[in-house]
Amino acid sequence: MTSTSQRPIPVTILTGFLGAGKTTLLNHILTEKHGHRIAVIENEFGEVDVDSDLVMASEEEIFQVANGCICCVVDVRNDLVEILQKLLDRKDQFDHILVETSGLADPSPVAATFFMDNEVAKKVVLDGIVTLVDAVHVQPHLDDPALAEYDNQAVTQIVVADRILLNKSDLVSESELQEVERRIRTLNSNAPLIRSVQAQVDLSQILGLQTFESDALSMTDPDFLHQPAIGGHVCDTHCAHDHERLPEIGQSVDLGHTHDPSVSSVSFVFDRPFEIDALMQTLDGLLAEQGDDIFRVKGILHVQGDDRRHVLQGVHRLLELKPSIPWWDKAPSSKLVFIGRNLNASLLRSALTRHLVSIEAQEAA
Repeated sequence: MTSTSQRPIPVTILTGFLGAGKTTLLNHILTEKHGHRIAVIENEFGEVDVDSDLVMASEEEIFQVANGCICCVVDVRNDLVEILQKLLDRKDQFDHILVETSGLADPSPVAATFFMDNEVAKKVVLDGIVTLVDAVHVQPHLDDPALAEYDNQAVTQIVVADRILLNKSDLVSESELQEVERRIRTLNSNAPLIRSVQAQVDLSQILGLQTFESDALSMTDPDFLHQPAIGGHVCDTHCAHDHERLPEIGQSVDLGHTHDPSVSSVSFVFDRPFEIDALMQTLDGLLAEQGDDIFRVKGILHVQGDDRRHVLQGVHRLLELKPSIPWWDKAPSSKLVFIGRNLNASLLRSALTRHLVSIEAQEAA
């Protein structure tokens, strides 16, 4: 019998299109009293790390794979393997590892990473791919005509899922939910589909799935290990064209996997606090006008006259701002990321800076 110390550590890939609720689910997992030690590896799309600040304080450890999409950049996927190896070399072992992908990532080559490095493959086992689906916004993404010539990641993430969480199910009618579920079933008829609100779900339904154990894998997808590590895949200006391949198992096949090159991320960092009411009014107006093109807004804001961080979350035309934990000893600053199509960085920066507190007013305070 294999001893506990020799058992492979299960790894769950957490995916879902922009704004589906991955960070909310991650917070739910990390704050539940499950008694397990969980390491989290995050992949940020963009130059500024916001996601790790959005994750609530916990005893778990957060590791960042930044400035690139782990589904298509060889160097970034190598970083993933290196982080896994460092985790595995530690004396204090983890019970489970979560890999949260960027909302624009294809989980398939990310999963294939766990079968390419022999040293890592001996010590970890892919437990399953969990995909969050935004019940409010998923249909337009599935039918996005701008993605006609590219791989639609919203589709791909559903197709490869072992579990599907239909999140925000309280924000649409029963008939709309049934239509979304019908559409999902045309893409993936096998994965259990679970409705959720605020990504609240029984963790036994998403962890410990063992769907990539050798017997289960051979029955579900015998060609899985033959998938290529990378195709001619373009993310944005941060996601470099890189056609070198990691070592592969099986034959080499180029699927010509490409993101929509018009989708990009724009990131901003500000030291001065915001006049929050004016800022929110501007952001509301921006999303009202350009909400179809702005898939996601997220940020940590320094608000004038408040010693707490404020978490900004936006999906298309929905925008939410909530106070969070104090800044404590950390110097306050604001970090914002916009992800979408046809983003104008100069106009966005101008709109934001108008609502920064002046240096004179900040010194006077």
